[in-house]
Amino acid sequence: MIIDIITIFPEFFQPFLDTSIIKRAIDQELVSINLHQLRDYSTLKHNKIDDTPYGGGAGMLMQFPPFYEILTKLKTKDTHVIMLSPQGKVFKQKKAIALSKKKHIILICGHYEGIDARVEHFIDEEISIGDYVLTGGEIPAMIVSDAVIRLIPNVILQASSEEDSLQNGWLKYPQYTKPDSYQGFDVPEILKSGHHKNIENWRKRQSILKTYQKRPDLIKQIKLTDEEKAILEEIKSNSDK
Repeated sequence: MIIDIITIFPEFFQPFLDTSIIKRAIDQELVSINLHQLRDYSTLKHNKIDDTPYGGGAGMLMQFPPFYEILTKLKTKDTHVIMLSPQGKVFKQKKAIALSKKKHIILICGHYEGIDARVEHFIDEEISIGDYVLTGGEIPAMIVSDAVIRLIPNVILQASSEEDSLQNGWLKYPQYTKPDSYQGFDVPEILKSGHHKNIENWRKRQSILKTYQKRPDLIKQIKLTDEEKAILEEIKSNSDK
């Protein structure tokens, strides 16, 4: 996969690219991440890329010509262009999975009061990481990149990604490690039983319980199996007592 990031602060990304799983994915050539300084595509003095909005208003807008120049240079038939924007659909795991199957992604990081609306003719979608406003699109670009890259085959163990919270809609079950007892805090006995089917059933119930307790809004988005419906009804019944 190729990820091109258009930004006026490419230096912002260096620690992100040089650390942990992202660095390993780059070193193993599982992903190529290219940073593009938008100012390099300006034809104005001092590489200016912003100006006042037509019709008046506060602040400055990022100009259209630099985006036109870089996007027409980078885009191919396999490219999927994303503008990070609070006006976009909120980023979810389902979208990360879909994007991980793309060959080439371009991420546009906005700044100031936004970007000249003509850039919308060159994008495929807008993505928001939440209903709040940041100073720029660099942090959202890193979040989207991280979520997508870890789903690329061989970046991490497939079993690990398949068991992540939200991967199948549910939050992840509680996990424990050694020691099995410390200062009166114990690991559940079932996890030490060695009975894989019982452990699997316990984890499934715990995932449903945790989701019901912490993020009940997620349940509406899940197509429940008959087994999951039965577990959920049992949990609801016990919570009402």
